[in-house]
Amino acid sequence: MKNSLIIALDFSDKQQVVNFLQPFKHEKLMVKVGMELFYAEGPAIVQSIKEAGHDIFLDLKLHDIPNTVKGGMKSLARLGVDMVNVHAAGGREMMEAALEGLESGIIAGVKRPYCIAVTQLTSTSENQMQTEQLIGVPLQESVLHYAELTKQAGLDGVVCSAQEAGLILSSIGKDFLTVSPGIRPAGNVVGDQKRVATPQFAREQGVSAIVVGRPITLAENPIESYVSIKQEWEGVLL
Repeated sequence: MKNSLIIALDFSDKQQVVNFLQPFKHEKLMVKVGMELFYAEGPAIVQSIKEAGHDIFLDLKLHDIPNTVKGGMKSLARLGVDMVNVHAAGGREMMEAALEGLESGIIAGVKRPYCIAVTQLTSTSENQMQTEQLIGVPLQESVLHYAELTKQAGLDGVVCSAQEAGLILSSIGKDFLTVSPGIRPAGNVVGDQKRVATPQFAREQGVSAIVVGRPITLAENPIESYVSIKQEWEGVLL
């Protein structure tokens, strides 16, 4: 999990996924399956990607009452994915229930998927957080609070921007996972993201794993883009 580059498969159907992954058939990837793809194709898309030899971060961001999240995680545990997530805003009791569901749902002898919690979305600015969520503290303080709550609940880490990762790691410890979306190579289009960072900045902040979608999936040459971003992420001199 540490030092992973996770490719966000933000596609709408299986055929697009197959077309994208075909050139990578000789490399084991870690990919993110989000709401759009999972809701379109269901659990079968997870099985298909696993059969191709890749690891999966199933990014469904569960957020509901504890009992519902527990049941949802019990079902997801049977899919054999490698990482799942919830919203930390659901609270400590909900996060603890998520873990209970995962542990009760996994097949005997199979490692439990990593379970992490979203702090503040990387598409959220401090102004939006304060005016729309009515959270009056600075954004970094909100993110750190959610990270500490996640740790107390026993989860493995959080989703945060690279801008908050250093603060979290210094406060909670380097074994706590920090998974950062909103990663853009210098000069790349930002899109709907607000708190973005380059792969190099994420590495320097001690981020555990980065999530990269459009800069790879929409690139003219996805493999070339993937290799370039991976080298910057790993600190390989070009």
